[in-house]
Amino acid sequence: MKPSNASIIAALRQLVDYTRLEDGQSQSFRTRAYEKAIDAIAASPHDVADLSIEELKAIEGVGDSTARKIVEFVANGRIGKVERLKERFPPSMLDLMKIPGLGPKTVLTLKEHLGVVDVAGLEEALDKQLLRDLPGLGAKSEEKIARSIELLGIHSSESRTPIFDAMGIAMRVMAELRSSVDIVRMEYAGSLRRLSETIGDVDILVGSDDPEAIIARFLELPGITATLGAGRTKASIVIDDVIQVDLRVVPEGNFGAAWLYFTGSKGHNIELRQRSLDRGLTLNEYALSSVESGEVVASVTEGEIYAALSLPWITPEIREGTGEITVADEGRLPTPISLEDIRGDLHVHTDWSGDGRSGLDEMLDAAVARSLEYVAITDHAENLYMNGLSRERMVAQHAEIERHREERDDITILHGAELNIAADGSIDYDPEFLEMFDITVASVHSHFDLDEPEQTARLIAAIENPAVSILGHPTGRLIGRRPAIRFDLDAVLEATAATGTVIEINSSLQRLDLPATFLRRAVGVDGVRFAISTDSHHTASFANLQWGVALARKGWVSTDKVVNSLPKDEFLASMGL
Repeated sequence: MKPSNASIIAALRQLVDYTRLEDGQSQSFRTRAYEKAIDAIAASPHDVADLSIEELKAIEGVGDSTARKIVEFVANGRIGKVERLKERFPPSMLDLMKIPGLGPKTVLTLKEHLGVVDVAGLEEALDKQLLRDLPGLGAKSEEKIARSIELLGIHSSESRTPIFDAMGIAMRVMAELRSSVDIVRMEYAGSLRRLSETIGDVDILVGSDDPEAIIARFLELPGITATLGAGRTKASIVIDDVIQVDLRVVPEGNFGAAWLYFTGSKGHNIELRQRSLDRGLTLNEYALSSVESGEVVASVTEGEIYAALSLPWITPEIREGTGEITVADEGRLPTPISLEDIRGDLHVHTDWSGDGRSGLDEMLDAAVARSLEYVAITDHAENLYMNGLSRERMVAQHAEIERHREERDDITILHGAELNIAADGSIDYDPEFLEMFDITVASVHSHFDLDEPEQTARLIAAIENPAVSILGHPTGRLIGRRPAIRFDLDAVLEATAATGTVIEINSSLQRLDLPATFLRRAVGVDGVRFAISTDSHHTASFANLQWGVALARKGWVSTDKVVNSLPKDEFLASMGL
């Protein structure tokens, strides 16, 4: 069977990672070329596996070398260069590169001088203080790496995967199955559906009365590095040496009960089962049934099961056994916000920024295609190394946006900027220049190691600056790759409420920032407002709005607290525009 676009993208991402090791640097001409091709395929409407080399090269962003590797993967299920590099670099070395302070060059140094190729070896070397004597490192670097491992919870005995990586594999597996097997209903479950930040294994559920064909295709998927078990209705595999994927095939009539059961959490399920018993019912992965007669009360949908237990449907993101059933029983759950509630995106980049991948026209067209009413173009300001816009370029962009405003009536365009919050809380540009912008997002991009009082003062200084509209990705974390900065959340929330500064809910699966635990606290502070934004650098990234909405639900954020759920005129008025 031909691979899906998602599988091709995954293969190219693996090629990027191994090429970084081969080159000994995070960015090179080759890795940038591969990344450009990944973006092009992500945005392509074609089934890339059907294209010839020449047809692939006709896609802007796909060069000859990359096109040949894609054709090779389609034909053989692997890329020869990746297989050769795997012989030199164990897959565990890719995990090391995710740790702050360990770029490709340092990872190669660890292998060459200490024979360290995995987290277990790194922890042993840190315990013996061996890193401080290596070229380019020192005691401070050693301490920083050790602290990152501790803060990120990366230990050799653990095997949880950041949600960004796990979701990518889940989407890829599901796309492969849909492309080759007739499937009526398929969903992911487990901690992935609950939007947990790290995932132990991926659970996929299929509703079908013919499980054999589905299981057979599942066991033939590209990227399988281990088969852990297989039966008539269940199979387990490992994909790309990254994560275990469990597939269960259940009768369509039992899908709701199975989806509820395998979504969890354990605590939520225990409470539901007890509530069922209190009503003379029993609940399992097959159905909600009468204890006395065995008659099935509900099994097809989750909503029917909750209704039979006198509960509203509870959105999966909050099913953590932390009081949600009691709150639902009392009628106090917030109405779940939906993707359809979002009217605009307030954090969008273009190729005017050094790290933007799509042009202004393309981003505006993509926003319109998503039925957005308004969008804020917020390219990086001048103080972000390499990627920022000088004053002259920002003025030129302003003129370009004015031209688009005159030519387009299908979307309202706001000109903004993503400002950098310096260590002292100051931001880019002078007050007079900042008056040019309709809206600004201020974010931390450096000095992540300041202590809590310093970070708190830094954030509050930016929040209190009248030129700042939105506090962007407030903790600065990258899940599994960079820990959150430490600050006094209560003080920051009070400052945003007092100034009217909006808090961003960053939709990127690599960030999911603010974290849900912080959002739960934030919703209790009067005057705190949120913006669910994508931080898009490419047209395909607008799809990430779904994750920001899911994060808002996980944080119990109600729609009325989200500024970009407002219709255009109400939104503009709420922001003083």
